[in-house]
Amino acid sequence: MKVEAGIFEGTAVFAFVVAVVYGFWSGEPVGTVALVLTGGLALLVGTYFRFVSRRMEMRPEDDPEAEVSDGAGELGFFSPGSYWPFGLAAGCALTGLALAFFHIWMLIAATIIVLIAVGGLLFEYHRAPQSH
Repeated sequence: MKVEAGIFEGTAVFAFVVAVVYGFWSGEPVGTVALVLTGGLALLVGTYFRFVSRRMEMRPEDDPEAEVSDGAGELGFFSPGSYWPFGLAAGCALTGLALAFFHIWMLIAATIIVLIAVGGLLFEYHRAPQSH
């Protein structure tokens, strides 16, 4: 997590420096505030990653002398034939379209599609107990 923390903290420093330069050159407050908030959010995420990295054991990504083979092994279980991610992406796209054109009926339908897809994705491998 130290690599990720460094990326976000570096982004925060960059956004703060650009906010100062932009504020002096343009005198426009909205862009300056947007850059300061961008830096603040990046600093928030970077600080969280730095805090979490203290509690975790060191990963191969954090070791500068690690080999590629150090990161080998099982990364988790990913369903090879699931259609739920496609449904979730379609529901999210429909939600964005509904928000862009502000169609409330489409927003309600898209929200229902997203909730069904999330439920399907979460409970895809859940099996009810067998009654004898």
